[in-house]
Amino acid sequence: ICYNEKRLGDINMIFEYDENNLEKFENFKGGEKYIEAKMYFDGLNRFMIGHIPYGGSVGEHVHETNSEVIYVISGNGYVIYDGQREELHKGSVHYCPKGHKHTMVNDHEEDLVYFAVVPEQ
Repeated sequence: ICYNEKRLGDINMIFEYDENNLEKFENFKGGEKYIEAKMYFDGLNRFMIGHIPYGGSVGEHVHETNSEVIYVISGNGYVIYDGQREELHKGSVHYCPKGHKHTMVNDHEEDLVYFAVVPEQ
């Protein structure tokens, strides 16, 4: 799935983040509401800055060919990782290894803002 990602070979190797250039993805991976994100992909690694609004979520999905590391920049919420709920807050790091499933939910009024890296394996 591409999600309008830009290949790093087409730009500088610096990830420039600007909230004004976030793209909106409705029902991301089957989740509630939408996320706003900026994503890049170099053919092996995908990374993104994402915002999930109150009541929004990333739908549950299995990491079949990759893993994911998520660092929470601000806000609060939770993940459900292999059926277990884990709370998220500023500074939290969530890891979902290859072969496992998770979802991420914002159940607080402030946007849940995160940085994620998804390396293919």
